[in-house]
Amino acid sequence: MAGSLGDDDDGRGRPGAARTDVVVDAANAVGSRPDGWWRDRPGAARRLLAQLALLARAGVVPGPGGAEAALAVGEVHAVLEGAARAASSEGLHAGVHVHLAPQDGDSAIAGLADHLVAAGRTVLVVTADRGLRARLPAAASSAGPGWLRAVLDELRAGDAAGGVDGPG
Repeated sequence: MAGSLGDDDDGRGRPGAARTDVVVDAANAVGSRPDGWWRDRPGAARRLLAQLALLARAGVVPGPGGAEAALAVGEVHAVLEGAARAASSEGLHAGVHVHLAPQDGDSAIAGLADHLVAAGRTVLVVTADRGLRARLPAAASSAGPGWLRAVLDELRAGDAAGGVDGPG
């Protein structure tokens, strides 16, 4: 994936490319990497939100199909549930739309995906939860947290090397 990130003059992706809104099942994404997240769920969620801010300004990233299937990133949404809700208030923070699930995260994610698809948006939901994937609207696609983690790792490496992922 090295060298596959790019942007145009506005730092948001290829001119004319259809944007894809990314909806992240934060609990699933955090839980995909055994880094001690269970000792501090709000802290783990804050770290994920900081990484998602890089995605929100990245423009174009390798899609779930690999670098040859570039994904022009639209809006980035993260759904927090349970103890992780303490990580942030609801709203737009550093380019990431934070949603606090009032009850279970799956219902909030499915409802958000329904809303975005109904509004004519192209939607990619990041989750490994098969039950949640089955609840998504047919027009929404999904990817596992492994794809997201790989993209975030590349963006963090690029950010540390001098911000190759576009203006912030």
